[in-house]
Amino acid sequence: MDGTIVDAFPPIIRALNQTFIEYGLPTMSDVEVKRHTGKGDCSMISLFGDRKEEAGIRFLEIHDEDYLDHITPLEGAVSLFEWLKASNIPSAIVTSKSQIRAEAQLQALGWSHYVETVIGKMPGRPEKPDPAPVLLACERLNIAPSASVMIGDGLADMKAATRAGSRPLGICDGFSYQELTDVGALSCFDSLTEVQAWLQKQID
Repeated sequence: MDGTIVDAFPPIIRALNQTFIEYGLPTMSDVEVKRHTGKGDCSMISLFGDRKEEAGIRFLEIHDEDYLDHITPLEGAVSLFEWLKASNIPSAIVTSKSQIRAEAQLQALGWSHYVETVIGKMPGRPEKPDPAPVLLACERLNIAPSASVMIGDGLADMKAATRAGSRPLGICDGFSYQELTDVGALSCFDSLTEVQAWLQKQID
């Protein structure tokens, strides 16, 4: 979701850096935050150690103040969704954002009707790079993982898709083409417009 179909990083960056300041830790650049979240380590433990629980609560308090007002669709997202819908190709969201926040983002954008299911972060549900959420999405879509394509912008996305038996496609932003292909990306693109063109060629 974040970094793949929408730019929802401004509130994440603001909240994380404000939490760092409050805990007396150095802040991160925008790129560093994107790379950190893209590795699938969003548990806070590597950032705040044994204070991760309280820091996580504080981060969400700051993040949730106005995050729905700072979500921007990425280039080609609406066109891709509309093409998938018109082509009767089912789609799902697999994200490390919490279930409730992921659904709220889709609703705020008016995109809920585009996807059949959302697999977000929930207690007891493994997170990417574990393949479990990708497998769950395929199960809900009633498709075999080998018949699916997963589009993502992080290393955790590529690893989760590869381990699930899906075909990962990378969006190059926080990570380079080489970094994404090294962990399994079938191919990488600069935008969803390019992804859509690639998918159309596969179907044609």
